[in-house]
Amino acid sequence: MGLLIENIKCLVQAFKNPPEKICGGDMSKLSVLYDAFLLIQDGKIADFGNMRELPPEYDPSRMRVQIIDAAGKLVFPSFCDPHTHIVYAGSREKEFTDKIRGLSYEEIAGRGGGILNSAKLLQKTSEDQLFEQSQVRINEIIGQGTGAVEIKSGYGLTTADELKMLRVIKRIKETFPIEVRATFLGAHAVPEEYRHNAGSGTVSNVVSNVGNNVANYVDIVINEMIPLVASEQLADYIDVFCDRGFFSVEETERILMAGIKYGLIPKIHANELDYSGGVQAGIKYDALSVDHLECTGDEEIEALMNSDTMPTLLPGSSFFLGLPDPPARKMIDAGLPVALASDYNPGSSPSGNMKMIMSLGCISLKMLPEEVINAVTVNSAYAMGLSDTHGSIAKGKVANVFITKKMPAYDFMPYAFGSDLIETVILKGEIIK
Repeated sequence: MGLLIENIKCLVQAFKNPPEKICGGDMSKLSVLYDAFLLIQDGKIADFGNMRELPPEYDPSRMRVQIIDAAGKLVFPSFCDPHTHIVYAGSREKEFTDKIRGLSYEEIAGRGGGILNSAKLLQKTSEDQLFEQSQVRINEIIGQGTGAVEIKSGYGLTTADELKMLRVIKRIKETFPIEVRATFLGAHAVPEEYRHNAGSGTVSNVVSNVGNNVANYVDIVINEMIPLVASEQLADYIDVFCDRGFFSVEETERILMAGIKYGLIPKIHANELDYSGGVQAGIKYDALSVDHLECTGDEEIEALMNSDTMPTLLPGSSFFLGLPDPPARKMIDAGLPVALASDYNPGSSPSGNMKMIMSLGCISLKMLPEEVINAVTVNSAYAMGLSDTHGSIAKGKVANVFITKKMPAYDFMPYAFGSDLIETVILKGEIIK
C-alpha cells in the first residue's frame, strides 16, 4: 500500500529537476511548495504537487493508499549525515571532564586518551556487543530524522578490529531501513605500539619522533588492511586523518593511492587542528569530500573552487571541543557549496542530532536557515555519493522523508534548537515512527 500525504503546509526541497549540489549564493534559496500533496509508492516518491491539482485517481477508493493529513505541518527530505563514527564501544565522559578542566584535545590524546582510548575499549568488545551498542544509536538518529548515514571505522587500529567494525557497519546496513555508506579509516591515529616517547606531551610531539614506526603502521594499512577490506567488500570509501600530529600529506597520499587501486573512493579528515595540506591532498585524489576544515584559508578555498570535492563542516565537533569554527560564511560567499555533518563519536561530538547541527550552523557558522537546510539535504547527499537517490524530494527518488509537528515555517527548525519537532519518520516508503 502506498502513502498519500495531503494538505502539507510546506513541502521542502521539492524539485522537478533536482540539483546534484547547491553552491554559493544559491544556497540561500529553497525549492518549496505550499499547500501540497506527496504520493509515495513502492518505496519511491511517485508524485507531488499543489493540493488543488491533486489527481482524482489518487482517491483511496480508486487506489490502495494510506492517507496522512499533514495540515499545519511541513514535510522535509530525511537528513543525510555524511560523517559519523557511530560504531564505537563505551563512552568517554571522563575526557569531557578533562576538557572542562582545561586540557586540549591533543593533550588528552597524548596521554593515551582520545582515539586510542576508544581503540582499547573496542578491541575488548565482541562483534555482537559492538552491534548491540551501535543499534541503539542508529535507532536514535532515525527517530531524529536521519535517513542516510556514513559510518567510519577507525577505532580498531588493528587489522582484526578494523574488519570487526566494518562487519558491524555491514550488519547495520542489512538490518535497518536507513541508507548506510561505509568508510575504512584505518589511518585514524597511530597506535600506541608504533610511537616513541609516549606521554612526552602532545600528539604532535609524539608523532614527530616515531620515524619509521609510523611508516610501518602505514604499511600495515596498505598491505594488510586495504586488501582484506576490499576482498570482503566492506567499504565504499577510504579516509585518512591528515592533520598535525596524525598523518602527513605524504603518508595520506600513499594510503589514498592504495585504496583507489582497490576501488575505494577517497574522503579526508583535514585541517581540524592546523593548515595541514589535507584539503589539497584530498582534491589531488578527487576526494568526494574533505571534512572538518576549521583551519581553512584563501589557498584552500581556491583549491576547492577548482574541484568537485564537497567541503563538509562539523560544527558539533568544534562546539564540543571549543575549537575555532570553520569559515562557512567565507566559503559560501566565495561560491563554494557546503555540507554539514554530525561527526557523531564518543570523544568530540557525542550526538547525531542533525536538527541541532542545523542550529549550530546558524548560530556558530552564521549560515542562513535556507543554507543549513541545503547543507543537510542536497549537499550532504552529494558528500555521500547519493545525489541520484537521496537529499531532495523528486519523482523516482527514495521515499525518505519526515513530517514535522505543526509549526509556523521551515526556519523554525533551526530556531527551536531544543525542541523535538519531528512527528512522523518515513524510510523507503514505510512509516518507522
